[in-house]
Amino acid sequence: MKRYMLMMLCFFWGSMAMAQNNEPDISPERKQAIDSLALEKVRDLSKYITIIGDKKTRDVDANAAIERAVELFDEGAKIDVSSLNRPDDIRAYPVKDYLKRLKLLNYDQVNIEWFHIQYISDLVKQADGRYVGVITIYQRFEGKRKDGMKYVDTTKKDITVYVERKKTVIQGRTIGFWDVLLGDIRVTNTYK
Repeated sequence: MKRYMLMMLCFFWGSMAMAQNNEPDISPERKQAIDSLALEKVRDLSKYITIIGDKKTRDVDANAAIERAVELFDEGAKIDVSSLNRPDDIRAYPVKDYLKRLKLLNYDQVNIEWFHIQYISDLVKQADGRYVGVITIYQRFEGKRKDGMKYVDTTKKDITVYVERKKTVIQGRTIGFWDVLLGDIRVTNTYK
């Protein structure tokens, strides 16, 4: 969390300088900071998902993790769910609904691990001024029940990343900064 706050502070101060120049495009240095922040937000989401899915997590802590995770997303974002048992039935849920369903999974033990987190597309400027990119991750899911039933799969997912210019007022001064939000998380492949 300290690293995230330090990146946000550096990001904010760099954005202040950019706001003074009214520079609308992302410089290579700024892009590197944005990329780092986006990857950090994806890693934070991974941690929240692990906390929420863990059956040992207290309800109050899981609910707090849900709220923090939702804050990482753009409004209206959805997360896909797939299963080896339903290979042609990928379902998309609003972020908060997905996280609540994750907390209530009917397993006695759940282990969720994200790995190979990386950008697969560079940020591309859109007509509305926002930039859009895609980060890919692999998720290994393992659910166990006391009766011995076990379900395991690995899913490749693409996470849309939005970068947009925002403004805030600090001590009477309007300051521009770049904000990073996560968008839809789409399943691209599920396998054993």
